[in-house]
Amino acid sequence: PLAHTERSVLMDRRQLLDRAAQSGEERVLLAHILDKCEQSRQRNIPAATDFLSPAEQRAAQDLLHAAAIHEGYAFRGGYERAERKMLFFLPDWQEEADESESMTALRCTYRKEDTLTHRDFLGSLMAQGITREKLGDILVSEGSCDLIVSRDIAPYLLQNVTSAGRVKLSVSEIELSGLNIPELKVKEIRDTVSSLRLDSVLAVGFSLSRGKAAEAVTSGKVQVNWTDCQKPDRPVAQGDTLTLRGLGKCVLEEVGHQTKKGRVFVTLKRYL
Repeated sequence: PLAHTERSVLMDRRQLLDRAAQSGEERVLLAHILDKCEQSRQRNIPAATDFLSPAEQRAAQDLLHAAAIHEGYAFRGGYERAERKMLFFLPDWQEEADESESMTALRCTYRKEDTLTHRDFLGSLMAQGITREKLGDILVSEGSCDLIVSRDIAPYLLQNVTSAGRVKLSVSEIELSGLNIPELKVKEIRDTVSSLRLDSVLAVGFSLSRGKAAEAVTSGKVQVNWTDCQKPDRPVAQGDTLTLRGLGKCVLEEVGHQTKKGRVFVTLKRYL
């Protein structure tokens, strides 16, 4: 039989997952994150998860806060503004996460006259049987694409990735410090909204009618701060990130004063 303290830890873990997980799939992910955390703490060694999406990072952060863990971990994705990141747990003798232990970068080069997209590269990698959690950001430039990948799959990809669609690729490993990071294309939008309801702000951010925006929300295509939201009347606040499947994301950068007619000035950044 389990000792009392072990039973207590198991019960705490179960209650923690009950409280934090929004679905069965998320529960499996969060249980894996707790395993990594415990592995690092018990053995006093570094431990890292696979790559997490922004929504998964937020869920992980909420889980760690609920477990009263506020330090000794870091999210890293290979470069400063990476979207997909690994979660590193640090032993007490390590101050900074060593990204290069768990991830590396591959550069795929091709003829500049060939046009390839993020989707082309993701599709060719999935066709090789690579799961999404083994892949970080995919950085497409003219004539090349840098892939951030789990170190354990890099040798396989170096040998087996030879094309994306019908385009031939030449693939080599590069240092994370040598990544070719495309410049962000951002459009600033200044407007007024009748209120800070999600559908009103979404309509301005993506140049939609209020009705179309509300329909997108209720049909499950919208996330607020990487969390699904199906309530058009949900209030949003300065700093919130709104994501609309198929159209990208925008950030509510600033909420200004009200006009005489009661409308609210807003500034949004739309990522193109």
